[in-house]
Amino acid sequence: MAERRKTTRPRKTAARKTSRGTTAKKSSPKRWSQRVTRESDALDLKRGVFKLTSAKKIAASLKRSAEHSSRRKSGAYRSALSMLTFYINRAGKTLPKTQRTRLERAKVELKHQFGRE
Repeated sequence: MAERRKTTRPRKTAARKTSRGTTAKKSSPKRWSQRVTRESDALDLKRGVFKLTSAKKIAASLKRSAEHSSRRKSGAYRSALSMLTFYINRAGKTLPKTQRTRLERAKVELKHQFGRE
């Protein structure tokens, strides 16, 4: 009887990704940022904070939320600013110009309220 030669298969590495190997349930591509805003460890935000009419009110609400949140991992100023930036970036082109300028002013106001000039 002839001896069978073993064939070697290439090893699977981390660089190789196969579509079959993913077993995680895919969530809807839409609204993932809403889920992050709601469930993130960054802040416990007041509902509708980014819809407020004044940049000062937005900054004050973010500051209050950041200082009282037990879920944040970094400093209050950093958490508040990152949540504001996250919202602006995720809204993208759909954010109306008036609201975008209001939120950009809220960044400056947040810096003033935390005494970071």
